[in-house]
Amino acid sequence: MEFRWLAYRRHLIAVQVRLHKFIAEAGVASRRAAERLMREGRVLVNGAPALEPGFKINPTTDAVTLDGRPIQARARRTVALHKPRGVISSKARQTPKQRLVTDCLPPDWSDLYPIGRLDRESEGLLLLTNDGEFCLRLTHPRYGVLKKYVATVIGKLGLSHLDQLRAGVTDRGELLRPQRVRLVSANASHSVVELDLTEGKQHEVRRLFAALGFAVERLQRIQIGPVKLGELPPGRWRVLAPTELEALRRSALQEPPGAGTGPATCRPGPPTRRRGFRASDPVRKEQGTSPAAPHAAAVDTSGRPPSTRVKP
Repeated sequence: MEFRWLAYRRHLIAVQVRLHKFIAEAGVASRRAAERLMREGRVLVNGAPALEPGFKINPTTDAVTLDGRPIQARARRTVALHKPRGVISSKARQTPKQRLVTDCLPPDWSDLYPIGRLDRESEGLLLLTNDGEFCLRLTHPRYGVLKKYVATVIGKLGLSHLDQLRAGVTDRGELLRPQRVRLVSANASHSVVELDLTEGKQHEVRRLFAALGFAVERLQRIQIGPVKLGELPPGRWRVLAPTELEALRRSALQEPPGAGTGPATCRPGPPTRRRGFRASDPVRKEQGTSPAAPHAAAVDTSGRPPSTRVKP
């Protein structure tokens, strides 16, 4: 019985969310505006005012109201869209004639926003969602979610060009290097190349080929993680199946490419002795210097945080 209670208690803690986040995800107000509504006493949880900014609730069991009207959790939805060429990956219309990706969706799905983006002249697979945390996972470069592109390039690429792409090129002081490059076809006028990217730098594919002196005539994204564009026609969408969502989440939760190989970047390595100090030197104190070591600076200029400063 005790084990079941502990398991149930862990479940309750796991599903709890901050109230201001719940209100924002329900589309009622922004998080900051939700905190103001809470301070004003207009938000009730199970009939009682929730005034604390960090107040947490269980969305499945707690009743939340604003000015007496219930707030319902919004259903989370993620869709795959075949973005046509000439359509903007945004929700903000700059000119009346601009076509946005949201114009391809049902009007009552206005809460969906693009996960990442494709530039105006690019086409292919674009995911849209109303799940903020899921969007952050898929777009954060740390998790290296694979994105596959097919580029049609003007001119004939040779093996030397493919080797250059695999080695990486520098553009505007930034190293651009695809994870995988494959030549699909080539003739005297055009080449078709398939590339796998994981970092999502701005206009990365076009910049890669421009650095080699080639122009991209057509660029299509055909895959994001395990989700493929398939036969979806331009301008059409489909809701991702639960199995696709789960596979996509797993691809965003797995270790990023190269993790566990090479030097660690997230954990400090073993302490090393700074130059200019000997093992026989006295230990420098945090305030001032030891009388026996007047040459030691009173202020540490190593640039290391206090927890990782090395004391000789």
